[in-house]
Amino acid sequence: MLKKDILKTIKDFAIITLGSVISAAAIYFFMLPSKVAVGSASALAMVLGNFIPLSVSQITLIINLILLGLGFLLIGSEFGAKTIYTTIIIPLVIGIFELVFPNFKSLTNDPIIDVICYVLVAGMGIAILFSMNASSGGLDIVAKIMNKYFNIELGRASAIAGIVVALTSAFCYDTKTIVLSVLATYFGGIVIDHFIFGLNIKRRVCIVSERLEEITDFVLYDLHSGATLYDMVGAYDKQTKREIIAIVNKNEYRKLMDFVKKIDPKAFVTVYSVNEIRYQPKKPQ
Repeated sequence: MLKKDILKTIKDFAIITLGSVISAAAIYFFMLPSKVAVGSASALAMVLGNFIPLSVSQITLIINLILLGLGFLLIGSEFGAKTIYTTIIIPLVIGIFELVFPNFKSLTNDPIIDVICYVLVAGMGIAILFSMNASSGGLDIVAKIMNKYFNIELGRASAIAGIVVALTSAFCYDTKTIVLSVLATYFGGIVIDHFIFGLNIKRRVCIVSERLEEITDFVLYDLHSGATLYDMVGAYDKQTKREIIAIVNKNEYRKLMDFVKKIDPKAFVTVYSVNEIRYQPKKPQ
């Protein structure tokens, strides 16, 4: 069991390292050349680099360590090893890029394309970290502090912190860069949500029909999916009816809707988006 736990820990940190390297690459190869401060600790470091004679990686590490210290002081020891690791590893990887690719220039020579590439690549990296229950540190810590002391919802707190950092670009960049920084920060949050949740969205389909038995068989034996049956009473006619609820992916949803429309066009159907499903199977006795 101990060996299994050690192997799992190694695997987890290998994946976290991959996510951190992808995030650091997005910062160094796309955000820094564009000069667009997309709300993050590294973006703040890029702005401060215009006034402080240190590299972006060094300033990012200092900012992250300060925020990590504030987090322990104001929130407590809820920051696990994974968050501490990413808080340190991302600026270190940026530092390696600075040594291997000194004075790196834009790959596209277009700040807008650079920003788009940054948002997409960083979104993948952060999604990997999220999947391993880790964060990139930095502004995530600020968001947690705002959540605790100002009762601001975490997502909103993160957005506020990001926008404030984006606005700091006003101290050293032109109006176009400031606008790009704010817009990229906003849309970056949407892209990250898509990578984290959008790729796994399923649909919860609820159906009331006169042909329920056939629909149930279709879900079970054609879609090879699970289903749940509920007895319900209509408020208007007080008649007892049965409803089937199934969780299906996008392809299964289309097949199910086509089947229901074919055999019972008058079926009552409601559909909900489902971002996450948790199921703990029972252990055999």
